[in-house]
Amino acid sequence: MRKLINSTYITLDGVIENPMWTGPYFDEEAMSLAGAQTDEADAMLMGRATYDGMSAAWPNMDESDPTTGAAYFNNVKKYVASTTLTNPTWNNTEVLQGDLVAAVTALKAQEGRNIIQYGFGSVTAQLIRAGLVDEVRFWIHPVLEGTASVTVPLTDFTASFDLVDTRVHKSGVIVASYRPKTVA
Repeated sequence: MRKLINSTYITLDGVIENPMWTGPYFDEEAMSLAGAQTDEADAMLMGRATYDGMSAAWPNMDESDPTTGAAYFNNVKKYVASTTLTNPTWNNTEVLQGDLVAAVTALKAQEGRNIIQYGFGSVTAQLIRAGLVDEVRFWIHPVLEGTASVTVPLTDFTASFDLVDTRVHKSGVIVASYRPKTVA
């Protein structure tokens, strides 16, 4: 069975939206880990807000430059959890129809490598509740943004996690990887 890996960039004050603040910290260590994540994944899952942001940015990136990741993001199979998106324009994108949990359960049962998900919001919360997220990786950046934290407040969601790995980069970024264990 395929694994669903969530990878979320976050500031010290909990901001995940519009992660332009990651640029100064995306050094060789970060590129290596990000590249390993995408090498292990042949599909990407996202909610509508993440789709809107990524589909506006990645098609404008230079796919011939291997350091950008654009070739991967523009060509990987993409799945969007949305009830309002009907005609996605980003290459190789499919909107999941019907029940999200059933759709992701079916995706995980298919042959293939991992499914990567970026960002943390209501889609991730639903999938953690259903026991479908195998690992959450928080890339904690030594930055304070001073804006609203977590794009979509998850007021009715609680979960506990087991730490499975920690990497401390020379840049100050800490990548803490967790496995969900208890969901309420």
